[in-house]
Amino acid sequence: MTDPVPLRIGALIRSPPLLGRGDEPIREAARRMTDRGASAVLVRLGTSFGIMTDRDLRIRVIGAGLSPDAPVSAVMTAPAYTVTDDRLASDVLLDMLERNVHHIPVLSATGEVLGVVDDGDLAAAQGRTPLLLRRAIARAQSPAELAGAAAGIGPMTIALHDARATAEHLTAVRSVVLDALIRRLAELSVQAAGAPPVPFTWFALGSLARRETVPSSDVDSALGWEGDHPEAAGYVATVARAVEEGLRACGLASDTHGASAANPLFARSLDSWHRAARSLAGDPTQEKGLILVSVLADSRPVWSSRGVLGDGLWEARPYQDHPELLRMLARFALSFRPPTGFLREFVVEHSGERRGQLDLKHGGIIPIVDLARWAGMAAGVASAPTPERLRAAEAAGTMEGAEARTLTEAFGFIGSLRLDYQVEQLKRGSVADDFVDPKTLNPLARSYLREAFRAVASVQARLAAELSLGVRWG
Repeated sequence: MTDPVPLRIGALIRSPPLLGRGDEPIREAARRMTDRGASAVLVRLGTSFGIMTDRDLRIRVIGAGLSPDAPVSAVMTAPAYTVTDDRLASDVLLDMLERNVHHIPVLSATGEVLGVVDDGDLAAAQGRTPLLLRRAIARAQSPAELAGAAAGIGPMTIALHDARATAEHLTAVRSVVLDALIRRLAELSVQAAGAPPVPFTWFALGSLARRETVPSSDVDSALGWEGDHPEAAGYVATVARAVEEGLRACGLASDTHGASAANPLFARSLDSWHRAARSLAGDPTQEKGLILVSVLADSRPVWSSRGVLGDGLWEARPYQDHPELLRMLARFALSFRPPTGFLREFVVEHSGERRGQLDLKHGGIIPIVDLARWAGMAAGVASAPTPERLRAAEAAGTMEGAEARTLTEAFGFIGSLRLDYQVEQLKRGSVADDFVDPKTLNPLARSYLREAFRAVASVQARLAAELSLGVRWG
């Protein structure tokens, strides 16, 4: 299988682009596409392009009964989403999955169109699995069909891992596929329940919101509806239960702590969510306040009955005018400590079925996620992947560059080790978990893991010292 990491999208261009005019008859453009063996024709629109694809011909012309003598402009998409030829194929794959597009014009650094890459080109380069799985999910007509499609998520994860995809790329692709699964379940649930009394939005929370899901991740979610309709709560509860049952049938568990749209505490009007966020920003000392802040900050809209996605449940802006919030978030980021001990040994579980094992999630991943959330929110970033929050914190000066880079490297290494372990569990047919026996790691991996834990602990120690001295936010 081709390694998806270093491949640039420009390398996948097979032929020069086929250009046309917006007033050209569809019939003539289709003939030229056939003659050239092209799957799309581009129309230059000043600094952008319109695009008509073979899929448009099937759906917008033949399927809709449109006359082939109509102009190309009647069915083309404009402006077309474009990428530059230096983009990584793996990143363009994510764009294609998220935007649900099948053709992407590729431009040079000067804006010259070089060609069009379609999903077939990317599917061949990426081992086909994510695109085909995304397509099977979109076409599923029942929860049972979705469960059948979802059975491919594990093999997809294994295939990407074996193709040496980075942990950041693999977890992002996995999250995009889970988004598609949730969207389709929501659509099918609404079809069964009837038209909603008010528009509503399904939100991903936690690792899915950050696009950092691994095989052991559960699915955290919330619902928010517009207005104050008396039937809204009952309706969304029906949909939420159906989606949760569908996810369970697909082998995906809801949050064990109740962060689920099927829990009435996590299904409320958008006004209620926004009031809660403002209240928590002003007074984070409320009961379970910081847990709720972390939940709302890690929220991302996945599906809306209106068809248009808005923002997350937490406002993205710098919170320097809320020093108590930032101070408490910083303290919250010290809640979980890496399992470093004396004499260069790991601190492991001492009893129970996990005796002698390391918890990679609570000992390594969560401390970095919490530090990145605090520093990112101080920089004005709400829901975002952990590396993106750290980059934003470094750029805004809310975290020193060396610390941000240290945490990014540690997050990447621990995340890679975590995926290595969980993919091996998938291959054995075992349930994925986060508990690793350090004795099973090779000496180099143990050494790197120990250094990663110590680096995270060092950042936490510096933050704790600054907080105790009142250096940060007085």
